[in-house]
Amino acid sequence: MTAPVLTFFNNKGGVGKTSLIYHLAWMFARLGRGVVVLDLDPQANLTAAFLDEDHIEALWNAEGAGSTIYQCVSPLAGVADIAPPLLQPMAENLHLLPGDIRLSGFEEALSKEWPDSMGDSNLYRPMRILSAFWQVMQMAGDQVQAEILLADIGPNLGAINRSVLLATDYVAIPLGADLFSLQGLSNLGPTLRSWKNLWQKRLNNWEESPEKRHYPDFRLPSGKMQPIGYLCQQHGVLLERPVKAYDKWVQRIPAVYREAVLNEAPVQNLRQEDDPFCLATIRHYRSLVPMAQERRKPIFNLTSADGAIGSHAHAVSDARRDFRILAEKIAEKTGLAPAPKPWHP
Repeated sequence: MTAPVLTFFNNKGGVGKTSLIYHLAWMFARLGRGVVVLDLDPQANLTAAFLDEDHIEALWNAEGAGSTIYQCVSPLAGVADIAPPLLQPMAENLHLLPGDIRLSGFEEALSKEWPDSMGDSNLYRPMRILSAFWQVMQMAGDQVQAEILLADIGPNLGAINRSVLLATDYVAIPLGADLFSLQGLSNLGPTLRSWKNLWQKRLNNWEESPEKRHYPDFRLPSGKMQPIGYLCQQHGVLLERPVKAYDKWVQRIPAVYREAVLNEAPVQNLRQEDDPFCLATIRHYRSLVPMAQERRKPIFNLTSADGAIGSHAHAVSDARRDFRILAEKIAEKTGLAPAPKPWHP
C-alpha cells in the first residue's frame, strides 16, 4: 500500500506555499499522523525552514548518496540506480527529505526522456527516470510507515514539476488575491489535464511494450493529480472584512477554479467564503512569523518563553485552531483515517 502524495502548487510564486506546507506538516505530526515532507523545489526554501545553514551544507557535501532529493535521483544520470533516501527526523511522526539547489540540473534529463518514453523500444530507462521522484517518495514513506507525503515544488511548469505532479495523488492550490494568482490558476488547470493525458499514453505504451515482462516488480504512478481545493492568502483586513482591493480578486476565484481546474461551468454569484472548494483563508500572523522562523518552529508551537505573550498568545492559539481545522479537512479529502491522537488545544 502506498502513502498518498499531496503536492501544493501554483505556477505563480509568492503565495505562501512553503510556509503553508511547513505548518501543515507540524500539525499532522501533532495529531499523530506520520508525515514525510519532500522538498522538490531547487530553491530549497522548505529545507531552510527546518534546518540551519550548517546542517544543510553538511548534507549537500555528504559523500554518501541519498542525503537530499538530488542525491537520490542523480545516480540515474550515470549507470547507477536511485539511491534510497536518508530522511531527517524533525519530530515525532515528522521526517524531511531535504532539497538541493543542484536538483535544477536534473531538469535536462527529465526533458530528454519525455519524448523517448513514447518510443517503440528501450522504454525502461526513460520510464524509470520520469518516475524517479515517485519511486523516492514511496521509499521514504515505506521507511517510516508514513500516512501522507507532502511535496513542495517551485512556481513553474517545467520538467521537474511535471514529474513531481505525475507522482502526485492530490493537488492543493495556494492563491493570493490578485490578478497574477488568477492567471496562474487559469494556466494550471489545462496544464494538469494535459500532463495527465500525456502520462496515460505513456503508461499504455509501457503496458503494450514487450519489455514490461522483464520488469515484473517495476511500478509506476498513475498520474492521478486530483485537485482537492484552493487556499487563499489573506491580505488587507479592515474591521474583520476584506478591503475592496482584496475583495475584487478573491471573489473571482470560485468561478476561475471551476472553469480552469475542474473544467466545469461556474456557479453564479458564489462567494469565496461560501465555496466548498476553498480549503481555508490563510491569515497573516505578522510579527509572529519572524519570531517562529528565528526559533525554527511553527507559529502555533510558540510559547511565552519565545515571547508569545498578550495578543501574541491569542494569535498562537488562533493559528493552532486554524491549522488543526485545515489539517483535518485535508485528511478527509485525501481519505486518511481519523487522527490517532485526541486534540488538545
